[in-house]
Amino acid sequence: MSTESRSAEVGRFVINGLFATTVHYAVFSFNLRVLEMPSAGLANFLAAWFGIAASFIGSRYFVFRCVGGPLGQQSVRFLTSYAAIACLHGLLLYAWTDQLHLDYTVGLIIPAMMQAVLSYLGNRLLVFKAA
Repeated sequence: MSTESRSAEVGRFVINGLFATTVHYAVFSFNLRVLEMPSAGLANFLAAWFGIAASFIGSRYFVFRCVGGPLGQQSVRFLTSYAAIACLHGLLLYAWTDQLHLDYTVGLIIPAMMQAVLSYLGNRLLVFKAA
């Protein structure tokens, strides 16, 4: 893959991530404001699934364009990768904030950047196996 097409792919990945985040936030807000869910945690948990679905669909069809790949295998790999990265993110935040007593904002930003890089690499190399 040329540097130019790799840059375009990374650009599409960023756009997809912003879109999935917007979907997550919109559903979260809908759950709280329209459905009047009493728990922000539950509202966020349900909204996260919409964001994850948007991320998967966008990655498959827009970012990596792996329409011909096996949907079932890709979705299982995507969810497994996403869960592993989320656990790592949580562990890093726990270590940074709870164990080292450092600022949680920085502790959220650093793992989030790591999460984005690992997500791109995981999707590219394991989930959608782009060339």
